[in-house]
Amino acid sequence: MTDKKIKRVLTGTVVSDAMDKTVAVRVTRRFKHALYKKMITSRKKYLVHDEENQFKVGDVVRIQECAPMSKRKTWFVKEKIGESRR
Repeated sequence: MTDKKIKRVLTGTVVSDAMDKTVAVRVTRRFKHALYKKMITSRKKYLVHDEENQFKVGDVVRIQECAPMSKRKTWFVKEKIGESRR
């Protein structure tokens, strides 16, 4: 029996492209607080592998989990969803 791990896929916005072959992507999610029933916005920043340095700040991308490439980089860009507004 093979034990395949399910790879997570998230959608976010590129916030930095200053590094070589790496972009920083901010993923925003909204959820309702369990006790107070108020909507909360949670943001998290991921370092994502970008082999050809093709993504720019403001691009909306879909990222997928992968094996670790460095200490903090365990994601790669799966596809581009939207263009930069710059």
